[in-house]
Amino acid sequence: MTELICLGAIAGSYGVNGAVRLKSFCAVPEDIGSYTPLLSEDGQTAYTVTLGHPIKNGFTAQLSGVVTKEQADALKGARLFATRAQLPSLPDDEFYHADLIGLKVLDTGGTVLGHVKTVLNHGAADLLEIIQPGSSATVLLPFTKEAVPTVDLESGRIIADPPEGLF
Repeated sequence: MTELICLGAIAGSYGVNGAVRLKSFCAVPEDIGSYTPLLSEDGQTAYTVTLGHPIKNGFTAQLSGVVTKEQADALKGARLFATRAQLPSLPDDEFYHADLIGLKVLDTGGTVLGHVKTVLNHGAADLLEIIQPGSSATVLLPFTKEAVPTVDLESGRIIADPPEGLF
């Protein structure tokens, strides 16, 4: 499991006083402000985050040390991370996306289906993007109890019961 968990990304500057447009990846988007300070991807820079008002696809935010539009523009595309210790423990049937990426996926008979490339959510539910063995082709598997009855983080594997014809 990775120590840093991506909670958001900077979409660009907002105004001329160093504010940024912040996209939250939290289940409750406003919660991103409660995990401050957030770290840069390399973990070297810590930003105290003060959320402003909601905007399309996120929030306005002020980051400590960012006071000009040019500084805010330079951060466009930067992802912001929290340490695992900052995050709450999850119930047994919930997982951080970062913990699922890279896990081996097997069907209920033990056949390797691939490994998780990423976790997507386009509004309805989470989807596991699975890279098939020996190929660059991917398959999207719904991340539901029916399709994914077992996630074993300690063993680094997922047992899947995919819908007929998916693989």
